Amino acid sequence: MAAYLSPVAAADLSTDHLRAALDGERPLAVLPAGPPAVVDAARAVLRPEEPLEPGADLVVVTSGSTGGGRGVLLSADAVRASATATLQRIGGPGSWLLALPVSAIAGLQVLARAALADRPVARLAGDEPLAAAVARMPGDDRRYTSLVPTQLRRFLDTEPDALRAFDAVLVGGAATDPALLDRARAEGVRVVTTYGMTETAGGCIYDGEPLRGVDVRVADGIELAGPVLARGYRLDPAATEEAFAGGWFRTRDAGTLTDGRLTVLGRLDDVVISGGVNVAPAAVEAALREHPAVADAVVFGRPDPEWGQRVVAAVVPSGPLPELHELRAWVTERLGAPSAPRAVHPIPAVPTLHTGKPDRRAAAALTPEV
Repeated sequence: MAAYLSPVAAADLSTDHLRAALDGERPLAVLPAGPPAVVDAARAVLRPEEPLEPGADLVVVTSGSTGGGRGVLLSADAVRASATATLQRIGGPGSWLLALPVSAIAGLQVLARAALADRPVARLAGDEPLAAAVARMPGDDRRYTSLVPTQLRRFLDTEPDALRAFDAVLVGGAATDPALLDRARAEGVRVVTTYGMTETAGGCIYDGEPLRGVDVRVADGIELAGPVLARGYRLDPAATEEAFAGGWFRTRDAGTLTDGRLTVLGRLDDVVISGGVNVAPAAVEAALREHPAVADAVVFGRPDPEWGQRVVAAVVPSGPLPELHELRAWVTERLGAPSAPRAVHPIPAVPTLHTGKPDRRAAAALTPEV
């Protein structure tokens, strides 16, 4: 008999839902929180009226950072393999603080790791202080959480003591500035950088090294293989065939592999080609954030008749916005002249996708086209 999805709203998701999916009893898909348009878009991707593909136990909708989101078909075995390998890497089972949306794979994996180890999960509610959430966690167990870089930066500014209470703070979802990691470690926070995506059932490279069973190679971008791989995309065999070939997943991320350690350089789709030079937006963002007057930044390209594309930065100032020439000189000193933005626009905050990743398209929409 064919199986069908019954999507669950993020606010209604329980550990029982996840356990039922991992036990093969009831397929799971989570609808993101947000305005009706966001929920409707996810439901359109999931198409619950259509039978579910064989071998899939969870369907997770991607954030759509490079276009429309997709439904990723995950087996219970892939989710278990990821959760088990993660716990082996970070020191064993423990209690978890959920600070990410459960509609994204990073949030779902927090629940999965706790459920498989029969450990409790505390949830960070809205603007609740981090210390208050930590206080609800067992004091006699290892304590873990998973954050995106923006959260790590905010908690370092406001509650570094609470961050030090964790045995490991997994940081992923977007490129993490080396300066931010150095600061966290100097503050005594046990941060672990993670790299992965929905198609790999979550993070599968920790501090540059693959989890057990995961293989990595770099050809035309980073490619990953192992028991954590998804089965493909919901009702999209053409996209599945293009992305998953010969047991490898093509990530569309740029990177280098040196002595078995992976360095991620950013999305191939995000690269800005200005004057024939490839500019990585994540590197420019990291340089801008080092400026004392910049709280946050997101960088993207715009068409330019002379340069092909020009580098544009949307900046959240921490005080008076510096002049363009000052920020250009700042970036040039660190990355070279081609990476220096040719336009800088102030924005109140960096918009994010439902996963917590920066939304470059939305940031571009907040800035003038000039």
